[in-house]
Amino acid sequence: MIFCMIEELPTTRPETPLLDTVSSDLGALNGLDTQDLVRLAEELRHDLLYSVAGTGGHFGAGLGVVELTVALHHVFNTPHDRIVWDVGHQTYPHKILTGRRDRMNSMRQLEGLSGFPKRSESPYDTFGVGHSSTSISAAMGMALAAQSQGIDRKVIAVIGDGAITGGMAFEALAHAGHERPNMLVILNDNQMSIGHNTGGLATYFAKIWASKTYTALREGSKKILEHVRGAWDLAKKTEEHMKGMVAPGTMFEELGWHYIGPLDGHDLPQLVNTLKVMAELKGPQFLHIRTVKGKGFAPAERDPIGYHAINKLEPAKPAKAAVPAKPKAPKYQDVFGQWICDLAAQDSRVVGITPAMCEGSGMVAYAQQYPDRFYDVAIAEQHSVTLAAGMACDGLKPVLAIYSTFLQRGYDQLIHDVALQGLDVTLAIDRAGLVGQDGPTHHGTFDLSYLRCIPNMVIAAPSDENQCRQMLQSAWLHDGPAAVRYPRGEGCGVAIDPTLSTLEIGKAQVIREGSGIAILNFGVLLDQAMLAGEALGATVVDMRWVKPLDVDLLRALASQHECLITLEENAIAGGAGSGVAEWLAESKIDCAVRHVGIPDAFIAHAGQGECRQLAGLTSDSIIAAAEGFAMDQISAPLSAGPVAAGQNQQAL
Repeated sequence: MIFCMIEELPTTRPETPLLDTVSSDLGALNGLDTQDLVRLAEELRHDLLYSVAGTGGHFGAGLGVVELTVALHHVFNTPHDRIVWDVGHQTYPHKILTGRRDRMNSMRQLEGLSGFPKRSESPYDTFGVGHSSTSISAAMGMALAAQSQGIDRKVIAVIGDGAITGGMAFEALAHAGHERPNMLVILNDNQMSIGHNTGGLATYFAKIWASKTYTALREGSKKILEHVRGAWDLAKKTEEHMKGMVAPGTMFEELGWHYIGPLDGHDLPQLVNTLKVMAELKGPQFLHIRTVKGKGFAPAERDPIGYHAINKLEPAKPAKAAVPAKPKAPKYQDVFGQWICDLAAQDSRVVGITPAMCEGSGMVAYAQQYPDRFYDVAIAEQHSVTLAAGMACDGLKPVLAIYSTFLQRGYDQLIHDVALQGLDVTLAIDRAGLVGQDGPTHHGTFDLSYLRCIPNMVIAAPSDENQCRQMLQSAWLHDGPAAVRYPRGEGCGVAIDPTLSTLEIGKAQVIREGSGIAILNFGVLLDQAMLAGEALGATVVDMRWVKPLDVDLLRALASQHECLITLEENAIAGGAGSGVAEWLAESKIDCAVRHVGIPDAFIAHAGQGECRQLAGLTSDSIIAAAEGFAMDQISAPLSAGPVAAGQNQQAL
């Protein structure tokens, strides 16, 4: 196939006559011949580039599956037939084809389209995703549901070579090999991480295996030879050995799957023919395709990591007189990256671990400088936690850099393998709080709640980038499990101490002296706490540590103020504020408490600031909590006390 390589993002909508028809009536896709399908794929690729240029978002993976997306919707009767996309970064072409083209300009914006499949958004989005390695399990569940209800339905899971390394994917592959449901798994291999194509011979055999002649011969021979045990065993072994010489599919065959591949995932005619054949087969089918991430857009093909996602294309601004640019504050991930490099230079026991988040966690420089002390375990969060535990058993001091939302996947390991044994593992929890446009699948709004209840844990919530560095050092020096959670994005621009200084664990700091109300801030919302404190004449405290709490200061604050207002970028339920209320109740201290944090709801995707507005993480919400307390005092002055703790939670 001949591709028209694109060098620049288009600023005007391309002419797409075929796509215009199909995107408004997906049924028209069924009547297209091969040449028209190829033209449609090219139009779809150009339209995707135009769309993402206007909104930003993930598009490298989507460019790589344009042909596959067209082929799937052409061959299968969607949405009756189910397509389950893993992770979902690659689903922009799918959304364009399935009636959402006119809304692509709202992608990842407030009340706009999600950057991931979302069941409430379209019947074509059969399963909501954001985390990896879920597609095979979900598709198997759908296939078994169809089977049990007597529904004639095809179920297809599309999974990437990164996601298939997740343990959950292999659990599903093994189970499906046992249950043998009618389903198809398509492995989209765009990083060459499963096995290398061995050239023309492999492609030749892949075509043979996908042909109707081969499948008919295979199934027919099986019916005849399976009654002659020795002959069937010999035939099966011969086939397996032949495949094993030329393809990486032996493992999948051993798990009970009929493997075909690897095929060129950009050869649309071959894809269509192969899928038509596989649609007729029974039992678990496995199709392995090779694709290029960013296919057709030259900059993305040259730099697939850098073009995994992009910001929207802004129009050129008129030239202005040169003004010295104000230096940007560093991103928290880069503060972490510099800290671990500085630490490793002084202590050979430092080991850095991340589950496929080297770039996102700011570990590129560390990986380059200390390759022998860096481990990217791929998408294997459970393994990453227990790997760190094993290292801590035998003299190393591991640091695990992981996003808050992904640490959820290693929760059992954190309890059972790290905390229960009191092992010296430091957790650098990135993307804590509201992350913005990736939405509820990626918000890190539960880590304080699920960490606080674990014995032996130390938990830090820095309010700025310098504290983040100091707390990382304090956590690393602590003999036992410790976590430092910090947000996505830039700090507030404070000066950073280049030394490896520390902060005393469990000690807070009074930032503003006031009266009546004390605002207890946990994390990076200190600016909002200060605004509210000025308006209310309130005391403002930077609590710093979620566990252990500064109980001496809490006791003093409770005795000097009528109400404590806690502030955190975490779920109110079980969060830092809950810890304050619990301690007051246990200590039988009579002081009212109000909580400002994430309400009992999943916060929608929007800009990071908009998400915080949606969740009520603002100075106005703090002031409203104080005013609510005052009204409660007027209406029922005798009811104040411990009973009031947590009753006036801020909501949407």
